Amino acid sequence: MLNRRESLLHVEHIEKYYGSPGAVTKALDQVSFDVQAGEFISIMGASGSGKTTLLNCISTIDTVSSGHILLDGQDITDISEKDIAAFRRDCLGFVFQDFNLLDTLTLEENIALPLTISELQPKEIDQRVHRMADKLHISDALRKFPAQVSGGQKQRCAFARALICGPKLILADEPTGALDSNSARVLLEVMSNFNREMGATILMVTHDALSASYGSRILFLKDGRIFNEILKGEKSRSTFYHEILDVLSLLGGDKPC
Repeated sequence: MLNRRESLLHVEHIEKYYGSPGAVTKALDQVSFDVQAGEFISIMGASGSGKTTLLNCISTIDTVSSGHILLDGQDITDISEKDIAAFRRDCLGFVFQDFNLLDTLTLEENIALPLTISELQPKEIDQRVHRMADKLHISDALRKFPAQVSGGQKQRCAFARALICGPKLILADEPTGALDSNSARVLLEVMSNFNREMGATILMVTHDALSASYGSRILFLKDGRIFNEILKGEKSRSTFYHEILDVLSLLGGDKPC
């Protein structure tokens, strides 16, 4: 584990229960780990292993039953309801499998939305949106609506929206799940480049070993607990990919895609 004082994200003995007395399900069981600024971490596990629940707790979409989650020293398990929206806007970026774009807004307006809510000046918003679009190779689609572009362009737009306010942590839940193999590869290369060149910290849930291999560290969940952890280090992505497959074969459950 990384030193807590150097960690951007510190997850400490969290548990999550669902259900009512007499019919309780333990979704997370004493999960602890740290994420250093600039890491790209993939979280894997079979269906029902707790990986999406974990991401939801870190994102404040859900609450833990016990334990603590600290982001840059702030205990997010203690944030009041009135402060959650501001915390998400200022500290977190979200990328979802189904894009979550607003169909009535153009890609440009979707990317600009967080900046508009933050009441930045229009000129500054325009400059930042176009710089981000250039980096993600979607400048020629900015005036189009989501229904007029490909799934890959939609997801790169969603990634641009997640990054536009410079969040401390990017949370990605199966970001390649709705994409074809080529669009998925392009998105993962983009995410990897932003992680490597701009120091973006990314926590990605995925069932796909190939997608996970773009990360620098993999956490494997089983029955709500951390089952294993592997590091890429100096390995090639191909070698790392096969190492991931080896661990998944021990996990059982879902087959890698």
